[in-house]
Amino acid sequence: MAKVNITPLGDRVLVEPTISNEKSPSGIIIPDTAQKEKPKQGTVVAIGVLEDVTNIKVGDTVLFSDYGYDEIKSGGKDYYILQSKNLLAVIK
Repeated sequence: MAKVNITPLGDRVLVEPTISNEKSPSGIIIPDTAQKEKPKQGTVVAIGVLEDVTNIKVGDTVLFSDYGYDEIKSGGKDYYILQSKNLLAVIK
């Protein structure tokens, strides 16, 4: 996991979205021009001050809601910043 120079403020979390496969479950290759569904899971890269959620750590894989994040780019990578209330679950 690369070091990021972004620190979320308040109860926000910085997540690197998980890149989905380029093939469908049946083996069909999906071209880049096709409308792809955005990932709804990713890896926690940085955490702000979480008073109500103490079980989230950097490196955890989390599920989050569809529209509860802001997209940003840093160092050529895409990241999402979202509030802790938009985290749905930790994947173990």
